[in-house]
Amino acid sequence: AAADGRQVKIEGGGEAEVHTAGARVERLRMNWRFRILDYVSDPNIAYVLFTLGMLGMLFELYNPGTVLPGVLGSIFLILAFYGLHTLPLNYAGLLLIAVAIILFILEVKVTSYGVLTIGGVIAMLLGALMLIDIDPSIEADFLRIKLEVILPAVAATALFFAFAVTKGILAQRQQPVTGLQGLVGESGVARTAIEPGRQGTVLVHGELWTAESSEPVQSGERVRVLGGEGLRLRVGRG
Repeated sequence: AAADGRQVKIEGGGEAEVHTAGARVERLRMNWRFRILDYVSDPNIAYVLFTLGMLGMLFELYNPGTVLPGVLGSIFLILAFYGLHTLPLNYAGLLLIAVAIILFILEVKVTSYGVLTIGGVIAMLLGALMLIDIDPSIEADFLRIKLEVILPAVAATALFFAFAVTKGILAQRQQPVTGLQGLVGESGVARTAIEPGRQGTVLVHGELWTAESSEPVQSGERVRVLGGEGLRLRVGRG
């Protein structure tokens, strides 16, 4: 109705009047491929898919063999890249996100006590803010990644790696539970008498060990493992 009666230029020169009043409207629906692209090309959806995909892949690196996080992460990343290729990307923002991923991966291999994770979170936040290249002179809010989407995504990433790093540090500080070091502090029973300077036999965790002690220990007396060297334990009463 608004176009009816307008004068428009036509090919070959000249003008023509548009008669559109009462014209029949025909709607052509997008096929499934374009409907998926239309959905994932929303910058907010694409960014969330990218974040979930990255976390899924990194979780798989932390826990090889879990399979499901790696599979879902791959699918989310493919969908994210499928949507992002339709948007005006800022390659500096994309590079910052790539740096963030590298820092997160290095955190798996290098004990930095969270320094690499903090750097990765900062790079990810800046990268997300710069990811979509929009001319500030035009109104294109639909192309911007909303701050209320960026902050939860970055926070979730930070919490994920803070949890992973904390678990890693605790695992490093945990007392060994296998081998000779794993027996330190455990209790057992002396099977033979042990005199200072002379070895005897003790039963610890169902295993017979040669042992020595700096104090006399009677057969059948409870002992506690203080240390050891090779296949010989150092025990005390207890």
